[in-house]
Order: sequence, then C-alpha cells, then structure tokens
Amino acid sequence: MARLKAHRDTRDWLAAAFVMLLVAAGIWAAQVRSAGFISGSTAVVQLSESAPLPRNLPPAPPVEPVQYAEIAPEDAVKINAEVPFSTAPNPAARPFKLSVGGEDEARAVDCLTAAAYYEAATEGTDGMRAVAQVVINRLRHPAFPKSVCGVVFQGSERSTGCQFTFTCDGALARTPIPSLWRQAHDVAAAALTGKVYKPVGHSTHYHTNWVVPYWSGSLDKVAQVGTHLFFRWQGWWGTPGAFRGGYAGSEQPIAKMAALSPAHVGAADVQMAESDKPVSPEQLKDRGAKALKIVSPGGDAFVVVLDRKVPASQYPALALAACGQKEFCKFMGWTDPALAPKGFPIAEQAHQALSFSYLRNRSNGFEKMLWNCKEFARPDQSQCMKSS
Repeated sequence: MARLKAHRDTRDWLAAAFVMLLVAAGIWAAQVRSAGFISGSTAVVQLSESAPLPRNLPPAPPVEPVQYAEIAPEDAVKINAEVPFSTAPNPAARPFKLSVGGEDEARAVDCLTAAAYYEAATEGTDGMRAVAQVVINRLRHPAFPKSVCGVVFQGSERSTGCQFTFTCDGALARTPIPSLWRQAHDVAAAALTGKVYKPVGHSTHYHTNWVVPYWSGSLDKVAQVGTHLFFRWQGWWGTPGAFRGGYAGSEQPIAKMAALSPAHVGAADVQMAESDKPVSPEQLKDRGAKALKIVSPGGDAFVVVLDRKVPASQYPALALAACGQKEFCKFMGWTDPALAPKGFPIAEQAHQALSFSYLRNRSNGFEKMLWNCKEFARPDQSQCMKSS
C-alpha cells in the first residue's frame, strides 16, 4: 500500500508540474501577444491570404509526429482545462472549393469522409465539420502536403509517424456505420464546396481532452468542440496570411482506402506486398513493366523499363508486387529504355534519368518510394528525388 501511495503521489506531482508548465506557457504567450510579438490582434486582423509576405520570414514550423505524455486520462482532462484559450481574434478561414472532378474529386471526398468519421463520428456533425476544417487548413498551409488525401494520410506508412491516428492504428479495419458514414460524407462534400466551420478558425492541430500531446503547450488553444480541443501555431504561421498554399490538383489513390472507396481501388494492388502470393514476370508486365531484369544474385534488385501509358501512381503497386516479402529490395525504373542501365553499377547519367525508385530494408525499418518530379508532379515534395 505504501508503494502504491508513493506511486500515486509521484504521478500527482508530475501531473501538477505539467499543469504548471502548460499554464506558464499560456501566460507567457499571452504576455508576448500583448506586446505585439506573437499572433497579436493587429497581426491577425490585418494579415490576409493576399497580403505581402513579411520580411525575414522564418521557415515554416516542423510537423512533429503525434506523441502523448504518459498521463492518466482523468489527469489529462484537468491539465487541459487549466490551459487558457487565446484571447486574440479567431477569424474564420476562407472557403475552399475543390477544383477537380472525376476520380480525383471522389478520392478527396472519401479521404475527408474517413477523417471526419474515424476521428469524430461520436462528436456529432459539428465535431466532424471541425475535423474537416483542420484538414483543409493544413492543405493550405506550406508545412503540409497539398492534397486532401496527402494531408489525411501523411506519415501513415509509419506506425509512429501518422498525423491522424486512425490512419495507422488499425481503425480502418472497422466497417463504418452506414448512417454515420453518410453523415460524414455530407460534411466532407460540403467542406470541399465552400462550407466553412468558423469556430476553429485557422486551427491546424487538435486532440481530445483526455490526452496531452507534447506540442499542446507551444500552440494557441482557440476552440473546443465536444471533447476535441483545437490549436493554431503561434506567430505569423498561425495567421491568415500563412494559409495561401495552392492545391496540387490531383489525388493519389490510397491502398488503405480501397475497402471503403471505389475511387481508391486502383491502389489495392499495393497491399499485395503483405501477402506471400508470388507474382510472375508476366503479371508484372501487365501492371506496367515493359521490361524487367533481376540484377542481383539474390533476386532482390530490379532494373525496370516502365510503360509510359501506365499512371505514375501505379508504380508503387508494381514495385511492391515485384519485391513481395523480400527483407531487402531495390526497384529502379526508367520510362526511357535508352537510358535504362544493363545492370549494376549504375552510371551517374542513368541515375539522373531515373523515373521511380523503391528501396526497402526491413532489418532497420527503412522503406522509401521516390519519383522524378521533373517527370511526374507529386503533391508531397518529400516524395521527390533530389535533383542535381
């Protein structure tokens, strides 16, 4: 019992210390705001999406993986309640209207539907609208990808890197409740045709009040919708003037969405790497490999001539099908057969002409796909090969 009491005392002390730290951070931010340095009312009111960029603009803040302090839910609720809301103006974001049609539009709507549903279906319509607004705010901010699906599934290829937890915690395996899915779909469609949820303003972050992310003390707390608390960055990057990023104009299919969205079924082949079913060279050619050569004794490196008629979004499916369950695999593709090498080592000129590459090393958890963005535009610049 004494040991248990000591543990509880330690936990209570840590929780109290965390409260004091967060409150102090909030008070400091409020004082600095009043001095005109951080998100002051004048800056928020005067800056707009079309205003000139300020001089000596600092780089956009880094987007950190979501990590939570180890605090009991009941303690987290108390800690979050102690953090004051920002007293600076909280102007609404401007309307966003999706400018694409066809499969790109369908993919965007379904990705946003999934975010609204899995993140906030239990929070009602307002809760789902608030989440959808954060996704759109992120799309417009230079710190995030420039497509709806890119924002929603950012980091989802890593178990600890996802920005929206439902994309990497197995939630997508749960079949949605039809009535709530339709409700989320209506919310998403409205948000992508100009409907704005004003209460969250230009928030780019949120969390439930029973957890405490490490970043929460460094952002401005601006709204609460249900159990979700909403935050914007401090300084210029949290003002309307920062939200001027352009839409990429396309949406890549997401394999994890294939069971929920017909528009994403084209990405289902990516999941073949999760099975042990072998894929024949003939099947690979059907998927877009005009010519394929295994160039290592262990059969774990490929030089491929890619079919130009196959969309670049299908190259990951081709690479994963070729690599199967190999622990190590290198897949290198060229759309110009004249520039494709005959084997290793690969000359520098051929490297510069590379169209797509995939490298996997499961011994250290590495996996990366890259496109030649001079040849194929990508909504996420982190997917681009370095140019010389």
